[in-house]
Amino acid sequence: MLKQIEGSRAVAEAVALCRPEVICAYPISPQTHIVEALSEMVRTGDIWPCEYINVESEFAALSVAIGASAAGARAYTATASQGLLFMAEAVFNASGLGLPIVMTIANRAIGAPINIWNDHSDSMALRDSGWLQLFAENNQEALDLHIQAFKLAEALSLPVMVCMDGFILTHAYERVDIPSQALVDSYLPPYEPRQLLDPDDPVSIGAMVGPEAFTEVRYLAHARQLQALALIPELALEFSQCFGREAGGLISEYHSEGADTVIVALGSVLGTIKDVVDALRAEGASIGVLAIKTFRPFPLDAVREALAQAKRVVVIERSFAIGQGGIVADSLRKALAGLHIPTHTVVAGLGGRPITTVSLERLFRTALAGALASLSFLDLDQGAVDRVLAHEREVRRSGPLANRMVQEIARASVRIE
Repeated sequence: MLKQIEGSRAVAEAVALCRPEVICAYPISPQTHIVEALSEMVRTGDIWPCEYINVESEFAALSVAIGASAAGARAYTATASQGLLFMAEAVFNASGLGLPIVMTIANRAIGAPINIWNDHSDSMALRDSGWLQLFAENNQEALDLHIQAFKLAEALSLPVMVCMDGFILTHAYERVDIPSQALVDSYLPPYEPRQLLDPDDPVSIGAMVGPEAFTEVRYLAHARQLQALALIPELALEFSQCFGREAGGLISEYHSEGADTVIVALGSVLGTIKDVVDALRAEGASIGVLAIKTFRPFPLDAVREALAQAKRVVVIERSFAIGQGGIVADSLRKALAGLHIPTHTVVAGLGGRPITTVSLERLFRTALAGALASLSFLDLDQGAVDRVLAHEREVRRSGPLANRMVQEIARASVRIE
């Protein structure tokens, strides 16, 4: 059924169609509308049987999901930003215990300074926690990935994060196709846990493991993630055959075959990138796009094959490793090892800064001309940065850098006007 609907509501309806048995929730922007919608559906009986549990924190939300999953329930939660960091200990516990929890990450910047707008800092901060990470380009894909995520999680007995851009997707109204319950049931079987707390068949889950076996246990987690590299394309193909549309997978190519310059990105910015690429290709530019749909496990072989003929790769990063550079670009360089393909990192859209077609066109023309630096920051006000750093060198009690930067940019804006 086609609906003009908010992204958060679309995700909530997708989760409901997956028949969760326990939903644990603590509100944090921009994820709140998802769990609000689910609470209403549980209250009205639209999701039944299901227990909706209000908790006192994000840490408690995932902790309750861990207990529910270990007891054999299909469990779901959602969070963002500081909430994901607050539950970090439980995030590692869920994956270490091999519990197939599905969690929506409504991607949002991490403070300090406080910022509620979108970038990928939160999910990237916990990229190596052992969870599978799937990234949605639009709200239809966000809906579809949740249905795939439950099947993927339960097949491997591993937790899955479905990452969708906060506000840009969660609060955007788009037309999406909501599948029927019968169709989802035909794709997603009832939950049959690999491990279960059962008084009639007692086991210990989460017992201490010493040095003699800890490396092997961690390797098993790695081996399961590698299994996902084969399973994710299979589930995506099965989904397309069942639902009549493509979603997910490891990567997605857009005019990248034979292109000299390939732009790589994750999430909603891909739509804007494709518009700019279309305009440049109309002028005869040899440029294409590679979308990373699965970030963990990282699809090294698929990326290498897709980019093997490129002359340069430009990675648009919505997060970055302070003191080092691009997070996604580092994985790209590993995938392209030995091919000697220049890989450029462009940090963009941090804290919700708009990534405009004008800025991207200027950036891509620079790349096509072979003049792009290895690391750059889209629309960075270098003058303001230099002035703040100079003030810090001159004045011992220079105050918080964030406050000084806001003031400097405000003064610069007044001078321009």
